Amino acid sequence: MIPHTMTADPGGEDYTTGEGLRALLGRLHKDGPGAWRTDPTAARLMTYAADKYAALARKHGLDPWEAASAAFDVMRTRSAREAEDPWAVVTHAVRITCIAEERGQGLLCSTHQARRPHYSVFHDAERLSDRENPLDDYHPAFHTTDPDPDPGNDDEESRPEAAEPTGVRPSALSAVEDAIAFITVLGWPPQTARAAVEHVCQALARAGSRQSAFEVLRRDQHSRALLDLPGTSWTALLRVLLGNPAPGVSVTSAGRGILLRLLIGETLPVLLHDDDLVLTVSLAAPKHGGGR
Repeated sequence: MIPHTMTADPGGEDYTTGEGLRALLGRLHKDGPGAWRTDPTAARLMTYAADKYAALARKHGLDPWEAASAAFDVMRTRSAREAEDPWAVVTHAVRITCIAEERGQGLLCSTHQARRPHYSVFHDAERLSDRENPLDDYHPAFHTTDPDPDPGNDDEESRPEAAEPTGVRPSALSAVEDAIAFITVLGWPPQTARAAVEHVCQALARAGSRQSAFEVLRRDQHSRALLDLPGTSWTALLRVLLGNPAPGVSVTSAGRGILLRLLIGETLPVLLHDDDLVLTVSLAAPKHGGGR
């Protein structure tokens, strides 16, 4: 239990007021780094802070001494020492830290990340089994529709194609294999071609769009180094696979990229008759290992 110390310090320094706290913080700062560890008034100040912010800490599911630790971090800053009302500065900072600590525990991330808006906008992590209604009952991400419904047959179990959707995955795998074969035929080492194409496809699956994947991979120096590819070969390969992101060519064959062209039904012979594409891939083929 934290003892109540809501009165002035028996040593003569009244840190319960803004003016007194400012004077104490100034003295501790002048005494050097070891003052906070050895000064008895500093110890009593921390006990007072733990008691002062106990209710705020419990509101956010924290221990009072976690709030006192946040107060300690703020008290050592110049803004707190020179503030007109140091306790107001400390209280505001402790409140923000408590909120971030609570959000970090809920989001399963660090307090530093929980302070950032692009992390804090998400809801707390939760187990699927904790929901009263299963998530796949209503969330659209778990729903699929028949791409070719048969209105004349309501008995879905009698249709063999209803048992397992076989159209999407094989076509994607086929497009990847055809892309690897296409690049290999035009002078790329087979192992390099396979590793590069598969890495691009994985990045594309994570990014969700060809343009986003292109921008991420274009800056990915680590992957390029692992694949041992020169910069010109790497950039050309990305344009060939994902398409040229320039606005003027986005709807042309060069803008689509061979992965999309293979997915929409174009074949390897068709691609091999694209002289510009063949020339680009051939010239980009690495010659004697990757350059930097």
